[in-house]
Amino acid sequence: MSLQIQPRLLDGAVLCLINNDRLYGYTLSKQVQSYFDVSDSAIYPVLHRLKKKKFVITYDKPFEGRNRRYYQITDLGTNELQTITNEWWIFSDKVDQLMGEQK
Repeated sequence: MSLQIQPRLLDGAVLCLINNDRLYGYTLSKQVQSYFDVSDSAIYPVLHRLKKKKFVITYDKPFEGRNRRYYQITDLGTNELQTITNEWWIFSDKVDQLMGEQK
């Protein structure tokens, strides 16, 4: 598919995945990529932006001699995810109506 995911929806996708489970960067990146055509390098700026806005917090955990940085959604992040989800359903309904007229 040639459509690109918009930054706000990518934020929502990342928050959704983190809401379901505490994930570290690499695993999170691979999960996002299982849904959307985005590069690893696109995910890390999203994570930094979400952390700066206090939508996620991080903690490090040792793994095989290295640290993995895990991401956890905050209450602010949960509220933002709900807002993005609501915006998506409104937008999706409008696209469905428009495209339904083309049948």
